[in-house]
Amino acid sequence: MTTNSVFDVSPELERDLRRVFTPALGAGILLGIAGIIGGIYSPGDFFHSYLMGYLFWLGLTLGCMGIVMLQYLTAGAWGIMTRRALESASRTLPLCAVLFIPIAFGMPWLYDWAHSDLVKSEYVLRHRHIYMNPSMFIGRAIVYFIVWGIFMYFLNKWSLEQDEKGGLEKRLARLSAPGLLIYVFTITFATIDWAESLENNWFSTIWGFLFVAREGLASFAFIIIVMALLSRREPLASRFKPAHLHDLGKLLLVFVMLWAYFEFSQLVVIWSGNLTDEIPWYLHRFATSWGVLGVLLIVLQFIVPFLMLLSRPLKRNVKALCCVVGLIIFMRWVDLMWVVMPQYYQVGFRLTWMNFVVPASIGCFWIAVFVWQLQKRPLLPLQAPNLERALQHGE
Repeated sequence: MTTNSVFDVSPELERDLRRVFTPALGAGILLGIAGIIGGIYSPGDFFHSYLMGYLFWLGLTLGCMGIVMLQYLTAGAWGIMTRRALESASRTLPLCAVLFIPIAFGMPWLYDWAHSDLVKSEYVLRHRHIYMNPSMFIGRAIVYFIVWGIFMYFLNKWSLEQDEKGGLEKRLARLSAPGLLIYVFTITFATIDWAESLENNWFSTIWGFLFVAREGLASFAFIIIVMALLSRREPLASRFKPAHLHDLGKLLLVFVMLWAYFEFSQLVVIWSGNLTDEIPWYLHRFATSWGVLGVLLIVLQFIVPFLMLLSRPLKRNVKALCCVVGLIIFMRWVDLMWVVMPQYYQVGFRLTWMNFVVPASIGCFWIAVFVWQLQKRPLLPLQAPNLERALQHGE
């Protein structure tokens, strides 16, 4: 702990967090061992599941960092209550960098462009080979993590310094302005490398924005659950009010609509334009049993959350809002399955136990690191200019 402030993690909350940390770490190890054993017998299923899980948890890390930068740039009081939890999530980035290593080893099972014989026989792969090859793939990944790490480091470093002396909001805003632009660009290039290149002839000019919307949606859903749990103990029990929850619910609704808008725009442009290179991507997902997941995404990740989040009483009710949030988080996993898996199983829907175990093992490690980081600082930014305004908002 950095200070004896009344906003420090209370002893009761420290005890609760320790109770989460140890089981999460233990479960991560056990599930990881089970996944590795499964990977020995079926490496393809292992790496496909690993990529899906990795994109989810890395997206949560980067989405939380993006929201922190958005808070500093808008200079509003709406993000003060959640800033420490979001910062703690962003500090899981070193873990995500280490967890990228299996993807580097799994390239032959994940990507056609990693096979020299296929590159020689297919024009598209041969045309893109200068850019899309194993060495460049790993090199660009290193650059992405360095760039993200720089922003993560200074956002957290200066935020901690502000707790001690204040007056750093403008510096943090100046960092966040280019940071958000660079965040969008790096997410775009990273997801082109890691997800779009799964299919050789697939192109989408909105691909990066889709993942930005996905990450924002998952991050707001995650942070609502975190704040609901943290508000059961001091220092947030007497400070986090229904009005704060209501604000987060409205922002969640924005990202539900934003994700749906990007998805629908991409589909309409490709289908109505009869873009023959891009349409097969949708045929793999709608012309087979994978289409069931597509329909579920429309209903359960847009229509149902959209209608429920229109309700003001629901957004101010912890249990009701958390039910909606839980649905969204589950559908985010389904969404990534719909993006990743049809490339490997084109004849129809296929589910294995590793689709659950491998992403869950990554998640357990991620949660353990998140909880560990959450204990290191006061749960509210002590010298934030809008702190009093944020606290009074709920009264």
